Amino acid sequence: MNASKVRKIFLNFFKDKGHKIYRSAPMVVKNDPTLMFTNAGMNQFKDIFLDNTTPSHLRVVNSQKCLRVSGKHNDLDEVGHDTYHHTMFEMLGNWSFGDYFKKEAIAWAWELLTEIYGIEKDRLYVTVFEGSPEEGLEADHEAYDLWKPFVPEERILFGSKKDNFWEMGDTGPCGPCSEIHVDIRDDKARKTIDGASLVNKDHPLVIEIWNLVFIAFNRLSDGKLKNLPARHVDTGMGFERLCMVLQNKQSNYDTDVFRPYIEKLQLLSGIVYGDNPDADVSMRVVADHLRAVSFAIADGELPSNNKAGYVIRRILRRAIRYGYTFLGFREPFVNLLVEDLVTQMGEAFPELRAQQDLIMKVIAEEEHTFLRTLSVGIQKFEQYIAAQPDKKTIPGDFAFELFDTYGFPVDLTTLMAKEKGWNIDLKGFEAGMAGQKERSRAAAVIDAADWVELKKRGDDTVFLGYEKLEAEVSVVKYRKVDAKGKTLYQVVLDQTPFYAESGGQVGDRGFLTNNGERYPVVDTRKENNLSIHIMPKIPDAISGTFTAVVDQTKRLLTENNHTATHLLHAALKTVLGSHVQQKGSLVDDQRLRFDFSHFGKMTDEEILAVERLVNEKIRENITLEEHRELSMEEAEQMGATALFGEKYGEKVRVVAFDNAFSSELCGGTHVKATGQIGLFAIVSESAIAAGIRRVEAVTGRAAEEFVQSKIDELHSIKELLKHPKDSIKTLSQVLELNESMKKELAAMQQRQLQQMVDHLASNVESIHGVNYIGTRVSMDAKAAKDLAFKLKGKVDNLFLVIAHESEGKPGITIMIAENLVEQKGLHAGNLVRSLATHIKGGGGGQPFFASAGGSDADGLDKVLTESKKLIS
Repeated sequence: MNASKVRKIFLNFFKDKGHKIYRSAPMVVKNDPTLMFTNAGMNQFKDIFLDNTTPSHLRVVNSQKCLRVSGKHNDLDEVGHDTYHHTMFEMLGNWSFGDYFKKEAIAWAWELLTEIYGIEKDRLYVTVFEGSPEEGLEADHEAYDLWKPFVPEERILFGSKKDNFWEMGDTGPCGPCSEIHVDIRDDKARKTIDGASLVNKDHPLVIEIWNLVFIAFNRLSDGKLKNLPARHVDTGMGFERLCMVLQNKQSNYDTDVFRPYIEKLQLLSGIVYGDNPDADVSMRVVADHLRAVSFAIADGELPSNNKAGYVIRRILRRAIRYGYTFLGFREPFVNLLVEDLVTQMGEAFPELRAQQDLIMKVIAEEEHTFLRTLSVGIQKFEQYIAAQPDKKTIPGDFAFELFDTYGFPVDLTTLMAKEKGWNIDLKGFEAGMAGQKERSRAAAVIDAADWVELKKRGDDTVFLGYEKLEAEVSVVKYRKVDAKGKTLYQVVLDQTPFYAESGGQVGDRGFLTNNGERYPVVDTRKENNLSIHIMPKIPDAISGTFTAVVDQTKRLLTENNHTATHLLHAALKTVLGSHVQQKGSLVDDQRLRFDFSHFGKMTDEEILAVERLVNEKIRENITLEEHRELSMEEAEQMGATALFGEKYGEKVRVVAFDNAFSSELCGGTHVKATGQIGLFAIVSESAIAAGIRRVEAVTGRAAEEFVQSKIDELHSIKELLKHPKDSIKTLSQVLELNESMKKELAAMQQRQLQQMVDHLASNVESIHGVNYIGTRVSMDAKAAKDLAFKLKGKVDNLFLVIAHESEGKPGITIMIAENLVEQKGLHAGNLVRSLATHIKGGGGGQPFFASAGGSDADGLDKVLTESKKLIS
């Protein structure tokens, strides 16, 4: 049974049981401060479990793309070294929101596994919660009794709180769970050791396949459990493991989920999978990481040095490093597997096929960059080894510097050290890593109290901000939050005119008022589907009625920029082509920023054409056309643009300005007609990643000020040129004259340098067969380097020390002939570090050439005196 069929059978089985099939939510999470990535199938339903929203369907099924590489759920280090851990994986799941509970969940799970998929019943074991006296929780005898009609009691096992009590986090919904395990060992092994003794013992062939979670409690911040008003079912089954079982394999990587990528790697590397353990691990790492990185890029998360982007870069670099070290790749190779991934998974996840070119381009560029980084790291490592020949141990702080500054993996440092007969101080490295993690943890720590509920929430908070900026409201719940030394309050209202940050548009500011008192709202944020108002203080009588007032000026300016972003998107598609896709945006009251897919720098003509087209649409004063509460199918039929990586509900809103020109799915606020924007001006266009460009622009008064600044700049240039009739011609003549004079100056400097070379070469001091030159000169470090290399080509057996100074900054340059390095054991890098102490500085370099800088020019004469002693 191939993987595609396995997935379809699961979805259709539960569809026939009255479940609504949901699309996978994006793998990259955008409106949940507690998560960077979707790490479980339940994430997109979190608001239902938290009672923040009412489910539109009580029974749901889907296959969710997940990523586990950080925080509590971190499988990265295991990936590739065993047969079943992954970074990106699919989680097959069925849910009941206050509908069916344990009886149906257990019966249907057994029916699907044994009757539909045909797994042998005597290979299956189940676990149930054994209870927890300290929590006041009894054993789950209900689940135990429900399993008995299907499973012999010797294969129904009680499990600990660790294994059989599921919790969403430190606080929130939780409950007992019942795991289904499968024993895929051969018959001989099964007869030798009872599978029951291997359940939850990390045996690679006796594995958990499905977890049925029965959510019945809410964990409060004080650790106590509170019964939920409605009980839910949340199940999760690892798709890759299921395929392994159904395809009679003993490794996930031997299934058709991964095998195509491993076969391609064999072809590219010339190494046969199964012949070498290190190569096998590497192929599994690459096959796994290819999927994680590609899906993240398809969801709009590009490799970067921040947050989720950093995690994606780290995963990709791990794959590259394994390929470099054990598969012999010296050129980009991961991007060559993307086509195979699209063939394998493009039908189930069409975002892969739609963005195949972009994914390949981004990965290839990252590979080029990191392969260069590896070369720099290797060079730094070799320099350190050469400079410390007697140490034989790489200090942990140097290994951490290679990792932290140059992205050089510690396991590669360890491997290279071993090849040289050196050790590495791993404890020191781990101390550096621990310090870094602690700094990150301390910066991110947020202490949130439990919600104080003032009134029972009905439906979601009603957003009034499309029509009004002021409304009568009441507080539904609030909580106190301490973060980064500040105390704030998060407040949820029954209805609100405040727009919560989402879709690139920043949140509204304003205030709540009653009885003449104002209570500022400094931000409005989206946490899952909850609109949270951030307030420095709240009134004592918080249960009353308030007037919520949005900062009108900020909102109107933000609307100008948001609508301009839509017009910009449409104009880019018109001018550059239909391949343009939005990859990110930021809209506030000051400016707009728009990221999009395009494989080349925009020309000045293209920028001008886009700018003109947007301003043309502004002058047409096109009226906003808005459609609310549409189904996704209705929106698609209208031709509305949906963005990859965005999570849309069942009902969507379409915003159009001349439907044939701009029509997008959007929940943000906009101008009533484009004329309100006034003027649009592009400030900059740049690259932010391979295949991704960024346009920054301003509108209205800010655009006028930007244009005026350019006019003022032009007037200033004219003044400097004495107001010529033809400014461009005059400026060109000035530039030509400047270029000519620079060439003359460079030629004169070369002549002077050559004269200095001749003078110094004719005044060599011979000391024990070494031609010593020590000189103090007024020049910068670059000129000193040029002088050193010219003298090297002119004087044999050279030992050169240049003490130089430029604009009060002292420096030292040392050049030693290669034969002296070999014969006398001299090392310029070591020597320059020693001499630099006289100028209160430091430096380093290679055995034959090194340089240093400092802050005390008075020590330069001492440098020359001491340098001569080194060979005397």
